[in-house]
Amino acid sequence: MDDLKRDDSLYPIAILIDELKNEDVALRLNSVRRLGTIALALGEERTRSELIPFISETNDDEDEVLLSLAEELGKFVPYVGGPDHAQALLAPLEDLCSVEETVVREQAVQSLIQIAEQMPASSLEKQLLPLVKRLAVGEWFTSRISACGLLPTAYSLSADVQREIIRGVFQTLSQDDTPMVRRAAAQCLGPLAEVADAHTLSSAVAPTFLKLTQDDQDSVRLLAVQCCGSLARTLSRAECQSTVVPIVQRFAQDKSWRVRYNVAQQLHVLCIALGSETSRSEVLPPFLKLLRDSEAEVRVAAASKVASISNLLDIDAVTKLVLPCIKALAADSSQHVRSSLAGVVMELAPTLGKAATIEHLLPVFLSLLKDDVPDVRLNIISKLDQVNQVIGIDLLGQSLMPAIEGLADDTHWRVRLAVINYIPLLATQLGAETFQQQLGQQCMRWLEDQVFCIREAATQNLQKLASEFGPDWAKDNLVPQVLAMVSNAHYLHRMTVLGALAALAPAVGHDTLCNTMLPVVLSCAKDKVPNIKFTVAKMLERLVPLVDAGIADQAIKPCLQDLADDADVDVQYFARQALISCETVTAA
Repeated sequence: MDDLKRDDSLYPIAILIDELKNEDVALRLNSVRRLGTIALALGEERTRSELIPFISETNDDEDEVLLSLAEELGKFVPYVGGPDHAQALLAPLEDLCSVEETVVREQAVQSLIQIAEQMPASSLEKQLLPLVKRLAVGEWFTSRISACGLLPTAYSLSADVQREIIRGVFQTLSQDDTPMVRRAAAQCLGPLAEVADAHTLSSAVAPTFLKLTQDDQDSVRLLAVQCCGSLARTLSRAECQSTVVPIVQRFAQDKSWRVRYNVAQQLHVLCIALGSETSRSEVLPPFLKLLRDSEAEVRVAAASKVASISNLLDIDAVTKLVLPCIKALAADSSQHVRSSLAGVVMELAPTLGKAATIEHLLPVFLSLLKDDVPDVRLNIISKLDQVNQVIGIDLLGQSLMPAIEGLADDTHWRVRLAVINYIPLLATQLGAETFQQQLGQQCMRWLEDQVFCIREAATQNLQKLASEFGPDWAKDNLVPQVLAMVSNAHYLHRMTVLGALAALAPAVGHDTLCNTMLPVVLSCAKDKVPNIKFTVAKMLERLVPLVDAGIADQAIKPCLQDLADDADVDVQYFARQALISCETVTAA
């Protein structure tokens, strides 16, 4: 009997062994994903003594299986007995940190970080730090790359004595003969700067940063420049100006466009750290060079930071130095540059104020609104509300309304959708009368658009307009025009009209709903198209709570009962569902 129990206890491991030896990758992958269940069956002690050693011996598999294994092990701390026994998981993950596939190594590093954050301090000193040191001197560059990824976490969790060792490991890895390792060291510069103390920043991080920025490989330099923002946030202003600024100024003229691209991405963080006055003298000149760079990709990155950097400078610098570049970028030969500029240029209006916006930015807005590329027009429309707040709707309406009216019928549906989403804000600014004169008919035309999402957005737009201008305005300006479209020859458009009526129902008055809208909806129940009829059923279900019980009993329920006997099964289903809802509402 005892032998049988012993054999039964081996069953989960035996099944796992068979499945992991199977030639089917999907079966092996599924087995790895069930490791948690197997660990629960084995218990904490046997998981540590049997399952984890077995996993360590079977790490030669397809990358997909190893990736899943690395991910699962990061969640395994509860299965091995909690943080006090978490070190049992380090061995298999250490092996995974040396495999060739990058995504597997990265996941193994992330899992090690998750586990390290739960481990007690004594285990960190005895287990994690030796692991990092072993990886850092590994024969294969892959393990040394993984060591770089672990350094910031190991540093933040270690005591002062161990931190000195980690600084030495970091400096060694940053001078590795293999470019891939130096790239990994450059990549961890930023995270390490975030957790380092002032002494480490000045003695280890900053000097290493300077060395990596002089590397022969542009792939190392461009990763080094990515940590400029982190260094700028952590160093003192004086240290930042003496260490980071000269590097940025040099990198803005680097022979590799990819390095210059990364510089453009980091400049606004540097401006925040340095302040307005220093930024104007030290950061603005390289930024202006990047705005005029010969590579379109660099100009794209620089254009995307125009607003964030300009908002940190004084108005005089923006007007005299940045605006001429903006005007040139608005006519750039690359559509990606113009699109990038269009996404942020509106954000300059609050900084410049009304007069400068009208004089300098308004021509740029109008130019971008007429651009041949849909994405450019789309980006400029999405930020129009920021200009409203500065120059006022009267001037904006006079200048931009013709362009908006043209965009309302744009051939690209995403542009039309962006205009629709902007309409409620524009309506609030224009007022009911002006809005109805200039854009009222266009709102109705959108209900018959060929694209479904435009028609759907148009129905929601009408609901917002009715809520904004009130039930009386909706009764006079929206309801009659929508009802006139209910006999459209295309059944999809008739369905859209029903959707528009359903959206307007809560916003119009009770009399308008019962005396004007409801009779038209009921007449649609006799439509020949089943889709229209079950749409009517669903709409009537929504209208029941909005009308009196007498109207529901005398008008809505008889219509639904007729639809429940329809020949089409879908119409029957929705009608019966609506009848059940009616009974529930009227009973309440």
